[in-house]
Amino acid sequence: MTSTAPIPASKSDFRRPVFPFTAIVGQEEMKLALLLNVIDPKVGGVMIMGDRGTGKSTTIRALADLLPEIEVIADDPFNSHPSDPELMGDEVKQAAEQNQSLRTTRIKVPMVDLPLGATEDRVCGTIDIEKALSEGVKAFEPGLLAKANRGILYVDEVNLLDDHLVDVLLDSAASGWNTVEREGISIRHPARFVLVGSGNPEEGELRPQLLDRFGMHAEIRTVKEPALRVQIVEQRTDFDRNPHQFLEQYQPQQTALQDRLIRAQEQLKLVTIDHDLKVKISQVCAELDVDGLRGDIVINRAARALCAFEGRSKVTIDDIRQVAVLCLRHRLRKDPLESIDSGYKVAKVFNQVFGLDTSAEENQTNGVNQPSGVR
Repeated sequence: MTSTAPIPASKSDFRRPVFPFTAIVGQEEMKLALLLNVIDPKVGGVMIMGDRGTGKSTTIRALADLLPEIEVIADDPFNSHPSDPELMGDEVKQAAEQNQSLRTTRIKVPMVDLPLGATEDRVCGTIDIEKALSEGVKAFEPGLLAKANRGILYVDEVNLLDDHLVDVLLDSAASGWNTVEREGISIRHPARFVLVGSGNPEEGELRPQLLDRFGMHAEIRTVKEPALRVQIVEQRTDFDRNPHQFLEQYQPQQTALQDRLIRAQEQLKLVTIDHDLKVKISQVCAELDVDGLRGDIVINRAARALCAFEGRSKVTIDDIRQVAVLCLRHRLRKDPLESIDSGYKVAKVFNQVFGLDTSAEENQTNGVNQPSGVR
């Protein structure tokens, strides 16, 4: 009697189903900020503040699941890029310089959750001093920053995280590198990721100095419209009842958005912004008394990313208008006890500098207009 061996399941069969990004209703400000950071990670990450149960974690996990797979060096703890030296660990870089053949594989974009109780060693990695001294090798145990390289690092309740750890995360996100030093031994590895923080404003805000280092700040509110609430509840019920069927239903939209993101990443290097518009962006920041130049830089990058997402090569005033509040509202706080601007101040000054109709203020403060075709 012969037996038939079972057909091995694919990796995707074992993955836990994730609610599709294109099925998420509302929260356009948060979705736009996340998409722009994916197109250009140098925008600097996004801080999402909002009520409990508004889909912050669901949206971020949905985005990570939406992104196309990336090519990495097999069995490498840093998800090293096969050809970009800036995204390679030291061992891979040395092997590449010696023209050694390196085995590659494709993986889903890493999505790393940073727990509130994480220590600095868990985040940055540790060096085994005893092994380093006795065997003369740099025995490094990678941390969460290594795992997050070329992916998304998500910190829920970031406003409750120790300020020192937030500083470490922001430093790595800005530089793209993580350096660990112990007893005169130093290890450095790539740590280029999109930093996403979320929290509930009732539990306190980050200090202005730390908040300023997040590229964008999105505010989300509980949906008030009954019909929209019913739609969200029904969608969640359908997904929980039969997730695979629900995912199949949204697969065409998911694929279309994924392709659009890939095209936008390629288009980004072709996007230009006129000098006059750059001057007006800086004028807006100056009149709002924004400290430093991060606001100017982030608006320029975010506007270019939005332009690329729309498939164009020249930034318009409308591109800048759509990202201005997201990039500046959290940079207006001078006092830690002061609340984050709703967007009214930014919209008012923006309209004055760019000579726009002030009636547009209401549209700006009611949320960011969503680019066409996101859903």
